[in-house]
Amino acid sequence: MQILKINQKNFQKIVKIAAKSIKEGEVIVCPTDTVYGLICDARNEEAVKRLLKIKRRKAKKPIPIFVKDIKMAKKLAFINKKQEKFLKKVWPGKITVVLKRKNKLPKILFSRTKTIGLRIPNYEIINQLLMIINSPLTGTSANISGKPPSIKIKEVINQFQNQKYQPDLVIDAGNLQKSKPSTVLDLTVSPPKILRP
Repeated sequence: MQILKINQKNFQKIVKIAAKSIKEGEVIVCPTDTVYGLICDARNEEAVKRLLKIKRRKAKKPIPIFVKDIKMAKKLAFINKKQEKFLKKVWPGKITVVLKRKNKLPKILFSRTKTIGLRIPNYEIINQLLMIINSPLTGTSANISGKPPSIKIKEVINQFQNQKYQPDLVIDAGNLQKSKPSTVLDLTVSPPKILRP
């Protein structure tokens, strides 16, 4: 588990290292606009399986996905005009929307659900990774299942330190600003339903 401290001076360099790591199928810990997240290429089934081992999570709970723009979202989910109009208002931001999915990503990400949770984050590191890799990324919190997500880098590192399966790379941006995980909104029902405030 390699830990790299990121700051304004080395920002571009660290982003490049992180992008290379993800392209090679590795799983990284990265700050997001909510909490620290476990990030890998959502198209890479082996990487996703590894992420589940690191998180010690059974493949029964769907994993939310980061996308770079609405065009990428449309490749992964069915989005009508009304939904698109709404997404343009709330994205980028802390809103994960549940939509009917197209079969473009490994099934392991979705358990048995016919839906997908998508969001465009509002956070420079993640947005740059999405641009460089040009692939959807996993957007699940960096914690072992059953433990709370964290904004504190020491808590995150301590959780994975002595585990059999560990993230390959940790991007240490210090403690993040206090934030809750994203709001989850189900757009497959009418009216839309808030699944997590």
